[in-house]
Amino acid sequence: MNIFRLAGDMTHLFSVLVLLLKIHTIKSCAGTSSCHYKKLDFDGFGSFILDAISYNCAGISLKTQELYAIVFTTRYLDLFTTYISLYNTIMKLIFLGSSISIVWYMRHHKMVRRSYDKDQDTFRHYLLMLPCLLLALLINEKFTFLEVMWAFSLYLEAVAILPQLVLLQRTRNIDNLTGQYVLLLG
Repeated sequence: MNIFRLAGDMTHLFSVLVLLLKIHTIKSCAGTSSCHYKKLDFDGFGSFILDAISYNCAGISLKTQELYAIVFTTRYLDLFTTYISLYNTIMKLIFLGSSISIVWYMRHHKMVRRSYDKDQDTFRHYLLMLPCLLLALLINEKFTFLEVMWAFSLYLEAVAILPQLVLLQRTRNIDNLTGQYVLLLG
């Protein structure tokens, strides 16, 4: 196994874990509207405690998450046609599943959706896709559908972080988990 691939996979995996930790943090959320209370079984004998769960995706660009979902969907089109190794298959499924579920979570989860700042996340991310597709059509290893989509995913991944960087520059309020997420992602 290539050590650089392993390092890249683990770094990206840690960035997803940090993002999920940021979105689903357990803390006190007095005075916020993005909080609800959940009963937790404390001792296993029926005693319950109330714990405040805060769902927060403030500072996270949904558009970057959508671009990464497209990146992994187009890159791993060969998932069911080509077997390389168990590790490769598992990592592909993790990256696909996590990127699609994060987009779903930010779009459809009632509490998370409330904390997403759509007014600040205004980067026109769809404009990044056309140049990447044209570049993939021109520069690829073989002119087959899977190879063009794989090249497209590489070019799109190179610019997928731009909406996140623009959002952070606009808001100028970067918490620790958001900064760690961007560091691990980049």
